[in-house]
Amino acid sequence: MQHKNTDTIVAQATPNGLGAIGVVRLSGSQAIEIADIIFIGKQLIKQESHTLHFGLIKDGDIVIDEVLVSLFKNPHSFTGEDSIEISAHGSPYVLQQIIQLCITHGARLATAGEFTQRAFMNGKLDLSQAESVADIIAAESKGQHELAIKQMRGGYSEQIEELRQELIDFTALIELELDFSEEDVEFADRNKFYTLINTTHGVLDKLIQSFQYGNVLKNGVPVAIVGEPNVGKSTLLNALLNEEKAIVSDIAGTTRDFIEDELTIDGIAFRFVDTAGIRATEDVLEAKGIERSFQKLKDASIVLYLADINKPHKEIAQDIQSIKFAAEQDVILLLNKSDQLDNSCNAYDVEEAVSTLTNYKALEMSAATKGNLDKLKSILVETIENRKVQTNIQVSNARHLTALQTAKESLENVERGLKNNISGEFISIDARVALDALGSITGKITNEDVLSSVFSRFCIGK
Repeated sequence: MQHKNTDTIVAQATPNGLGAIGVVRLSGSQAIEIADIIFIGKQLIKQESHTLHFGLIKDGDIVIDEVLVSLFKNPHSFTGEDSIEISAHGSPYVLQQIIQLCITHGARLATAGEFTQRAFMNGKLDLSQAESVADIIAAESKGQHELAIKQMRGGYSEQIEELRQELIDFTALIELELDFSEEDVEFADRNKFYTLINTTHGVLDKLIQSFQYGNVLKNGVPVAIVGEPNVGKSTLLNALLNEEKAIVSDIAGTTRDFIEDELTIDGIAFRFVDTAGIRATEDVLEAKGIERSFQKLKDASIVLYLADINKPHKEIAQDIQSIKFAAEQDVILLLNKSDQLDNSCNAYDVEEAVSTLTNYKALEMSAATKGNLDKLKSILVETIENRKVQTNIQVSNARHLTALQTAKESLENVERGLKNNISGEFISIDARVALDALGSITGKITNEDVLSSVFSRFCIGK
């Protein structure tokens, strides 16, 4: 896909005022020409691509800064166009002066994501790869970074395009049959197509299932810490974060609202939420906090249910069973205050008894002394890793998930049509819907609304 832009765009590519160096980026047909006007050093138009040049940026006789210019000639650049990157000192004033000089000599200020959008329009990236650029920028953990890098390197796109090409070939034969409908001929081998559909279903199912893992990995795993008042929920949050984030008190009902913070464990970002203790109350504020607790519980991917280890086993089980956990939620029962365990009880027996009564994994621990805290962290990581579907790519983008589900549904319609000897015309329509859905992931089939939605998430300068 080659898209020719007649204008040249400019923007600051680094955060404002956050470093000793700042970068101004130019891209377009006049990028090198504009840079040559304001850069005093070697004449850039005569230099080789992928070279660095030291010199001055000047506005007439006024020196703006000493800079290093990176030169990229089309099509061998990120955008596929002539591109210049000016590395200057990080002063906001200096960078704005350079940008204004570029605008004065014919550039215009880039819109959000326009550099990456040009890379897509010029065939340097497909749409899913372009989206992964934003994910790499936003990555705050090893898991998020690895997920985005895999997608940017194109493995996901290749898999989608292989499926799509096989479907294109068969659909073309189905449509060719329509041209010879009066002669009652079949160009497309139905048995081969059943095999193709089964294979495609298998791939689509794995990709769709992988979203549960990929999505939480990308956005952080929401973990709700719930339980009755005064069982140690805030103490647990403080222990996990290793700081006094939540107020801890012996008075029940201290937490009136949820407290949220993030922790990365073994490269996976977890978003912990300490909620108000669940109990019957006439206190209006506490009741409001409990209402919010149930909302956070509903939104959680993992639930840590805390109970006092000295409470009778059957009562703990009844409390847990009174809460309606979602089928897709992983619930971990934490029998807290093991450091205060009644000597007449055995810690292992308590854990065994509660897990047997509730069918949930149970762990005895002490949030106050951090006993078994490392084991809890290991269980959290293991819980997420167990969701990982055995496929090279983990889908993390909600737009892609919708497209995959549409493709699967359309192929199911095709399969039913073949089994019921439906007219090839209708089979072709359903096959085309599947093709368009898969094509929308990589940008083979797209529209302005999709592009606007994708690239509006980017910062200016990327």
